[in-house]
Amino acid sequence: MSSQNLSQSPVPPAGGGEPRKPRVAVVFGGRSSEHGVSVVTAGAVLNAIDREKYDVLPIGITTDGRWALTADAPERMGITDRSMPSVEQLAEGAEGSVVLPLDPSSREVVYSEPGSVPKALGEVDVVFPMLHGPYGEDGTLQGLLELSGTPYVGAGVLASAVGQDKEYMKRVFTSFGLPVGPYLVIRPREWESDPADARRRIVDFAADHGWPLFVKPARGGSSMGISKVDGFEDLDEAIEEARRHDPKFLVESLLRGREIECGVLEFEDGPRASLPAEIPPVTDHAYYDFEAKYIDSASGIVPAPLTPEETAEVQRLAVAAFEATSCEGIVRADFFLTDEGFVINEINTMPGFTPISMYPQMWEKSGVGYGELVDRLLQAALSRSTGLR
Repeated sequence: MSSQNLSQSPVPPAGGGEPRKPRVAVVFGGRSSEHGVSVVTAGAVLNAIDREKYDVLPIGITTDGRWALTADAPERMGITDRSMPSVEQLAEGAEGSVVLPLDPSSREVVYSEPGSVPKALGEVDVVFPMLHGPYGEDGTLQGLLELSGTPYVGAGVLASAVGQDKEYMKRVFTSFGLPVGPYLVIRPREWESDPADARRRIVDFAADHGWPLFVKPARGGSSMGISKVDGFEDLDEAIEEARRHDPKFLVESLLRGREIECGVLEFEDGPRASLPAEIPPVTDHAYYDFEAKYIDSASGIVPAPLTPEETAEVQRLAVAAFEATSCEGIVRADFFLTDEGFVINEINTMPGFTPISMYPQMWEKSGVGYGELVDRLLQAALSRSTGLR
C-alpha cells in the first residue's frame, strides 16, 4: 500500500519575517513503569525525523515527573546490556525544568533553572508524545496540550483514556459489536474492602472458563505486571504484581488461538489498516511478555500467513476498533484468531515505535517506510486543530 509524499508548509513566524520550519517537541520518558520503553521509542523517532523539514526539541520527563531539557542523542537512547535507558541519564545532571505554556495565544516554551532568569526556547508547533502508560498515554498529557492549544500526534483525550483502561476499552468494543473474550474486573475498593469475596469471584470465573487465567493491571502496557496463573495457589502473588502497577486489575480467560496484530494509520481519506502480523508462540517465555518484546526482541511474521478472507476481516475489525474508540493518527489492534473467528484483545494508541517494533514493520510491508510514517503522523497533527472534535 504505497502512499504519496506529503507536502511541507513552512510556518510563518509571529510578527512577520521569513517562514520557518515547523518545530517538533518530542516528549518522552514519564512517571509510568514504561519509562524506559518510551525513551527507546523516542530515540528511534528522533533519529528518523527529517531535520531539513523540521526543527526538533527533545523534552524528557523524569521518573519523578520533572520536564527536563535533554540531549538530542538518539544513539544514547537504546537498550544496553539488557538495561533500559532513562531521561535522568540524558538530562546530564541539569536541575532545570521545561515549562509548556497554558495560554493558547502563545506556544513559547520556557526553560527555568533555580536561581537563574528563565530562558525562552522558542515556539513549538506540534508535540510528538512518545509516552507509554499512565501520565502520558492515558489522556493526561493530551488534556494539557488541548489546554495549551498545541497540536499533537495521536489520539485525543477520550480515545487515549479509553485506550489505556482495558475495562472501558472492552465495554466500548462490546457496545459496537466487536467480539471480546471473557473477563472479570476487580476495582480497588472491591479488593480493599473484601478480598475474600474478590477471590471467590475469580475462582467462580475460573470454574466457568478454566485455568490458566491472566491477571493484569487495568491501565498498564508493554505486558508489565501481567501474570499467567495456572491455579489458585498462585493467584495472590499475581494480584499483588498487577496491583503494583494499578490498583484496578483484570482477570482474563486464556484464549486459544493465534496472536494477530494489525496497524491502523490515518490518511487524508480516513483510517486504513496495514497488512497484519502474527506473533508466533515464544519458546523461552510463558507468553509474549515484556522481556520477549523488548529485551530478547522476539519478532513477528509479517505479513501474517492468513487467507485473503481472514486478512480482510482482521483489517475491517482493526479499523472498526479505531473508529469505535474515536482514535486519531495511529493505533495497533491486537487479536486472537480462535476456532470461532477473531477476538479483539486490546488496542494501543501509542504502540512501540522502534524500527523493529511490530507497528512500523507492518506498515513497512504495506508500503509506508519508517521515515514516511513519522512524517505522515506529524503532518496529520499539524493539519488538525486542538479542541473538541
